[in-house]
Amino acid sequence: MANLPFEGVKALDLTEGGVGPYTSSCLAFFGATLIKIESPNRPDSLRSMPPFKNGVLGHSYYFAYPLSSKRLAITLDLNHPKGLELGKRLVAWSDVIIDSYTGGTMEKWGLDYDNLKKIKPDIIMLRTCMHGHSGPLAGHHGQGFILTALSGFDNIVSWPDRPPAGLYGAFTDHVAPLFNVVSLFAALDYRRRTGKGQYIDQSQHESALQWIAPLILDWTINQREPVANGNRCAYAAPHGIYRCQGDDRWCAIAVFPDDEWESFCRVIEKPAMAKEPKFATLLNRKQNEDELDNIVGEWTIKHTPEEVMHLMQAAGVAAGVVSNSKDVAEDPQLIHNHFFHELDHPEMGKCSFYHGPLFELSKTSYELGRPPLLGESNEYVYTKILGLSDEEWVELITEGVI
Repeated sequence: MANLPFEGVKALDLTEGGVGPYTSSCLAFFGATLIKIESPNRPDSLRSMPPFKNGVLGHSYYFAYPLSSKRLAITLDLNHPKGLELGKRLVAWSDVIIDSYTGGTMEKWGLDYDNLKKIKPDIIMLRTCMHGHSGPLAGHHGQGFILTALSGFDNIVSWPDRPPAGLYGAFTDHVAPLFNVVSLFAALDYRRRTGKGQYIDQSQHESALQWIAPLILDWTINQREPVANGNRCAYAAPHGIYRCQGDDRWCAIAVFPDDEWESFCRVIEKPAMAKEPKFATLLNRKQNEDELDNIVGEWTIKHTPEEVMHLMQAAGVAAGVVSNSKDVAEDPQLIHNHFFHELDHPEMGKCSFYHGPLFELSKTSYELGRPPLLGESNEYVYTKILGLSDEEWVELITEGVI
């Protein structure tokens, strides 16, 4: 595919999990040559995480989903002196290094930014981890599930009379890459204009806090601690998730200004309720919210979630089906936007859950690629890109370096 914006950019992906691959994919989608490095003794942890296609260990959807862009994949033991030397040769080949290891790991290998600049003066290095690479928590290792707790999300996701429920999965894994990608694009533009590289130290913790900035501001100004309130909102009522017809089927409804409240009452065929004193104002609705939720639930249970959504939206009231996996896979808008793609995998066969970038460019398309097998590109990278002889290649395999 011609004229992709990052054609000619070469990147090393020293990451695992979600944040790193989501970040590096945006380079690869748009033409960069990307090499993913995994340890032969400790491959990317996502390879062993379920769900597995057809229940086969290693055929991980979790690994495949964030790696749907074209990339070369090699194994390399950077703890071995010969492996480290090969790593430095790959740095000399690269324009961008992306690292998501625990703080101190790259320093242990002598691959920190100061040393990388000695190999490639205009190198761009993006490092993404829990807390960044300076300060008292720089060496604090963890994953997104832990970071959602440290960032305060879990404290507000529950009900007032229950312990914190927490968010499902590693929510911050989908937040941090947005900051990483913009930073990388800016660094590449700066390098194009000035010939200089960049060091980007990205704290996933600080990125996550942007999502709860109003709560932090409320504490800073008012010393008011946020509390879990289930599905309710301080400035809307009704505001919740309501059971509908069907097996475990629900619809979310949110009513904000008074004109929406009047429209809502007409939809549920109780127009007079809009003027009842205990519901006529937002303040009164909040004071009688339990009763109000019961009234809403008595109406929604008579309809499918799709019916509730369409009736409410037609009246100007925000509402949405609480989608399950089947709903998402069959969502007409996602299908229209070609969100899901089918690719053929040599071990998993045809799979239709791959996705492209989460944004589109007006003047260029993007390239998809199936997730790589472990060490799939070893021979090509080591013999073609680095120019090792067949004898050297075989020797390094025998020694367990690659």
